[in-house]
Amino acid sequence: MANRIDFTNCKRIIGRAYNGANGKKIAVEYEGERYMLKFPPSGNKKPTELSYTNSSISEHIASSIFNMIGIKAQKTKLGTFTVNGKVKIVCACKDFTDKNKNLYDFCSIKNTVIDSEHNGTGTELSDVLETIEKQQFVSPEELLKYFWNVFVVDALLGNFDRHNGNWGFLFDDETQTSEIAPVFDCGSCLLPQADEKIMRTILENEDELNARIFQFPTSAIKLNDKKINYYDFISSMGNEDCNKAILRIVPNIDIDLINAFIDNIIYISDLQKEFYKTYITARYEKILLPTYRKL
Repeated sequence: MANRIDFTNCKRIIGRAYNGANGKKIAVEYEGERYMLKFPPSGNKKPTELSYTNSSISEHIASSIFNMIGIKAQKTKLGTFTVNGKVKIVCACKDFTDKNKNLYDFCSIKNTVIDSEHNGTGTELSDVLETIEKQQFVSPEELLKYFWNVFVVDALLGNFDRHNGNWGFLFDDETQTSEIAPVFDCGSCLLPQADEKIMRTILENEDELNARIFQFPTSAIKLNDKKINYYDFISSMGNEDCNKAILRIVPNIDIDLINAFIDNIIYISDLQKEFYKTYITARYEKILLPTYRKL
């Protein structure tokens, strides 16, 4: 079992800042390496009783599962940070950029496709696929496989916010080469605003669980201007590239390994552990596995 980590007194790194609207972020040095600390944003007390969301926990679990499945993601650690006497659980994300490598999100890349009529923020599937085909940073074939691989794992984890600003490329100024960046910004997975009351309801009521599998959360990617329902889209088997990703990814999902990992997280309660294990297993068995077997 992992040891508890307190990041409160870690050296702050001045001159390093991170954008994004989902909570406060600071750069610190921990064990000689640079990390971004992500603080959970304040929660809306209606309809949940959370004073802040579980997004830090979601970030750590989801990023770790991506790595378990074989899709390179940021390396994360959970710990605590005390602010104004209040102890918060934070997620430390190892900074995967260095002095030569800069991160360019997909939104920025989308804006470089000058013969497209669509802007960088649009998440219509056809627009995204057009950019993947026309961008010149990495192989379009490699990027297409990556996009669908991530889509399938996001379906497993119930990610409702994989927009164009939270995935992208690393560009090396020295070598003038690009690579796909590790997966990052996974705080919108695993129902981060569910408090213990909601978790207990989902565990005790199969209809409540099924609603959060078959109806929502949806993907941020749109089809005909409507956010994609993961279950409907995957089970229809209407997209060949998505089908290929199902065949690549599902054999790499080890539910026992995921459950053991969750059991060893020291910052969450037994109820939370049971909720995360049940939720992930249900999405695996009801969304991904039936389509994999048909394919």
